[in-house]
This record gives sequence, C-alpha cells and structure tokens, in this order.
Amino acid sequence: MSNNLDHVFAALADPTRRAILAMLLEDDMAVTDVAEPFEMSLAAISKHLAILTRAGLISQEKRGRVKWCKLEPEALRDASVWMQGFGQFEPVNFDAFERFLQTEGLHPSDDECMP
Repeated sequence: MSNNLDHVFAALADPTRRAILAMLLEDDMAVTDVAEPFEMSLAAISKHLAILTRAGLISQEKRGRVKWCKLEPEALRDASVWMQGFGQFEPVNFDAFERFLQTEGLHPSDDECMP
C-alpha cells in the first residue's frame, strides 16, 4: 500500500494533474480534449496522463483511433483512509494545556523562562 500511496500523492502534487482529474470528474474525455485548455504540448500532457495512470487515478483506453481517459476514483480510497487516520485526534488546545500545567505546578513562571 505504501508504494501505491507514494504514486498517488506524487501524482496529486502537480496542479496540472489535479486540474486534469477535476476535468475527468464530469465525464470520460479524449486525450486531445484533455490537452486543449493547457498551454503545453500534447507530449507533455501525455506524460502527465502516464503519471496519473501509473498511480491508478485514471485509466486510458483506445476507442477506434481516439485514446480516452477515465477517472478511477477508487484509487483515492487508500489515500483517503490514510489521511483520515490523522483526523482521529482532537486538536491540542495549548492555552488549556498551559493552564493545566500551571495548576499542577509543572509549568515554569515567565521569570524562570527569562535568561
């Protein structure tokens, strides 16, 4: 799973690839249609698509003479599960923690912290 997560997060790190994924949310698209809004060569777009494919975020298939791209949302599941693991902890309230330490006599006074 770790290797797959590496590929997914590396693919998501690029704004062009995130924009491509957003475009594919609507429907499958031909590679030439994916490339249209970007000011880069078709070869550059193809490299981005290869990275998204390797990460499992999209699939590509040839229909006649046209290569089509399809979003594979299931590929984000492992990344989503991994990120949700960080949401299980309550945010730390540092003011309340400092008050607790002071009431327990465990926090130094401001005078003790000064050099």
